Amino acid sequence: MTILVTGATGQLGREVVPLLRSRDAGVAALSRRVHPAFRTADLATGVGLAAALEGVDAVVHLAAGTQQQREARNLVAASRSAGIRHLVFISIAGIDRIPLPYYRAKLAAEEEIEGGTVPATVQRTTQFHPFAAAPFLAQRRLPVIVAPRLSIQPIDIREVARVLADLALSGPVGRMPDLGGPEVLTGRQLAEQVSARHGWRRRIVDASLPGRTWSAFAAGHHLVPANRAEGRTFADYLAES
Repeated sequence: MTILVTGATGQLGREVVPLLRSRDAGVAALSRRVHPAFRTADLATGVGLAAALEGVDAVVHLAAGTQQQREARNLVAASRSAGIRHLVFISIAGIDRIPLPYYRAKLAAEEEIEGGTVPATVQRTTQFHPFAAAPFLAQRRLPVIVAPRLSIQPIDIREVARVLADLALSGPVGRMPDLGGPEVLTGRQLAEQVSARHGWRRRIVDASLPGRTWSAFAAGHHLVPANRAEGRTFADYLAES
C-alpha cells in the first residue's frame, strides 16, 4: 500500500510519515519545492498533482496553506481521477461553531472533502501541545503573563499521528468522533505550567476579550471532554520539550 502525505514536513507530518513507514506502508511525501526525497505538486493550482498521485492508494491530507478550500478541491478532483481509494483529512474540533477566519477556511476544506466523490475519513482534534504553549512562550519577555480566561484541551501530537496512521491503513469511515487531549486545563493552569517549566517568577493575569470568537471559545465549543485521547499530558510535553 502506498500513501501520499501532504504537509509531510510540518509538525504532524514529521510524526505521521515515519510511523506509517514503520508499519510497512510505502510513503510518498508531497512538496511544492523540487527535492529528490519528495513528489512535487502545487495543491493551490493543482499543477503536478496527477503525476504525484501515480501509484498511490490513499492520501493523508495534513497541509493547510493559505487557500485551504481550493487546495482541498484540487486534491479531491485529482484523487478522483487517479482512482484513490481513501482520503484522510485532519481537522479541528469546533470549527463549525467558532467564527475564527482560519477555522472557517478549515471548515470549507472539510466540506470539499466530505462532499467529494473520493471515499474519505475526517478526524477533528483539539489543539496540539505546541500550539497551546505558543501564546505563553511569546510572552517570555513581558513583565506579566497574560492567561486567557478559558479552557484548553491540548492533545499529544504523537497520539494524533497514531490515530491518523490507523485510519490511513484502514478503510474510509466518513466523519470520526472528535478527539480531545487527556485533560482540560484553564488558561491559568497552562500559564502556571509553562512558567514552572521555564523558571519564570512573574505574575499571571487572567484576561478576556470581547467578540463572538472569544465567546465561542469561552463557551467551550473547541473542547471534547467526552472523548479523551491517551498520550502525554501537557506537563509531560513541557518536560520533554
